[in-house]
Amino acid sequence: MKSICFLFFLPLLLCIVLFTHSVHAQYWWNASRESTGLAPDPTTTPEAVIQVYGARAYSWRGYFGIHTWIAVKPTQANTYTVYEVIGWLQRQKLSVVSIHQNAPDRRWYGNMPEILLEKRGSDAETMIEKIDQAARAYPYSHSYTIWPGPNSNTFVAWISRAVPELRLNLPSTAIGKDYLGLRFFSRAPSGSGYQFSVFGLFGILISPVEGFELNLLGLTFGFSLDPFTIKLPVIGHRNFSPSAPSLSTLNP
Repeated sequence: MKSICFLFFLPLLLCIVLFTHSVHAQYWWNASRESTGLAPDPTTTPEAVIQVYGARAYSWRGYFGIHTWIAVKPTQANTYTVYEVIGWLQRQKLSVVSIHQNAPDRRWYGNMPEILLEKRGSDAETMIEKIDQAARAYPYSHSYTIWPGPNSNTFVAWISRAVPELRLNLPSTAIGKDYLGLRFFSRAPSGSGYQFSVFGLFGILISPVEGFELNLLGLTFGFSLDPFTIKLPVIGHRNFSPSAPSLSTLNP
């Protein structure tokens, strides 16, 4: 048994040692929260916009996973509304669901965000109200657990299931996306296909969007075919499409 555990965790430890240079574990009070310029200027962009972001989690947690959030701007709106779960609000006995107007593309305590999905125009406009309704109906609004969930990625996956038109393919580093609470069967986080999951600790997912994923202790291994992508814990997605970068910038 000890040998099996060693073989399972050795690749993860090697990945952390080799790639930790890109995760910025600064003190939270002086870590950058500056806008990165990834979001279109709302004052000069009249069309509706939806963006889903991910950035390496704060501190040591960033070696393993990411924090995700959703930003929307309705047609003709001059500001973005950001939807995300913030765990430390639980310490103040507040809802962990934060809905606020702010720059959507700010660094997550030093770590550079990446756009995981973007929708614009009339299609985006029809989804914005559904996103808002799903966020306000989130069932774990007063619960937060870093691992295996519910956490910020559980929240974004919940919205994605409620708005399958997004066709959101969350990275393998979005630990918590497979947390289903007391349920064992559900649609995949993309809203397309299905998954079996035991408290986010063990499960299998099959979907035309996500492909095939195996969840072991909250860590995701898998692949998808179009484009051909290998999914690994810690490292993230490796895309073998000739026209795509080989690694997501969310990778360490």
